[in-house]
Amino acid sequence: MTGHPKTQPGDTVTDAEVLRIYDGLRAKTLPVDEWTHGAHLCAGTAFWHDLGLAGAEAAMPDAIRGYNESVGTQNTDNAGYHHTITLFYLRVIARELAGCADEAIGALATSLLKSPIADRAYPLRFYSKAALFSVEARRDWLAPDLKPLGS
Repeated sequence: MTGHPKTQPGDTVTDAEVLRIYDGLRAKTLPVDEWTHGAHLCAGTAFWHDLGLAGAEAAMPDAIRGYNESVGTQNTDNAGYHHTITLFYLRVIARELAGCADEAIGALATSLLKSPIADRAYPLRFYSKAALFSVEARRDWLAPDLKPLGS
């Protein structure tokens, strides 16, 4: 246990908490028990806020892969980094927060953590399980097979 709360869907987070997660991911110092789904959303919010969607899509995959390796998590066809899920959430974050980039990062992340996209099953509204959990989706971007992302 690290003394910091494990960020979860429904939480309210501060600017400092979002930046601690973001900086910890990039520096590979975030305690592994704090790398929760909520922390992924906070990090995605920070990447988008700092770099825009294209920059976030370029930087976050390597940050997650490197972090995983630093904590002993292998990035394989069955575990570790998942490219489609990462890009899916970054694109959802960009869509949900469009026009809000001037707001405090903690408020932005909190709005996501309290929204339906914080549900770990949210991508399954757009993807079948077979598609989302395929090796192809883990390795590369796979477009939704149930309904388009913007719907």
